[in-house]
Amino acid sequence: MEVIMLVKYKSSYEKIAMGLLSFIPDLKDLNTLTNEIALYQDDNNHELYLWKNNSDDFSGVVGIEVADKYIVVRWISLMPSDRGEGNSFLILDQLRKLYPQQKMMGSLDTTKLVAKWIEHNRHQTGV
Repeated sequence: MEVIMLVKYKSSYEKIAMGLLSFIPDLKDLNTLTNEIALYQDDNNHELYLWKNNSDDFSGVVGIEVADKYIVVRWISLMPSDRGEGNSFLILDQLRKLYPQQKMMGSLDTTKLVAKWIEHNRHQTGV
């Protein structure tokens, strides 16, 4: 059985989430960062997940917007030691398992990554 490495955000994870989100250039400003966290706390259509690496440490975060037929991956941010397409793909794989009925799309910031992940999965499955 595969372990789900995404953990839904809760307020006790706020400092960890803020630290991971601060790696995103657009979220370096504390006020912007605080507003982003508030969005995930207050808006039911936005979800924030923390990602645990193989050492069971939080080392990434992904923010999504959820709709009936799709999810938009707004941000993926990883610790410098865990950055790479492979870990980003693991996060997207986990999102697919959590939201199997929705089509996955990227934001302006994540479209290339999501498209690459979709293409990677096509090659893996032969579809």
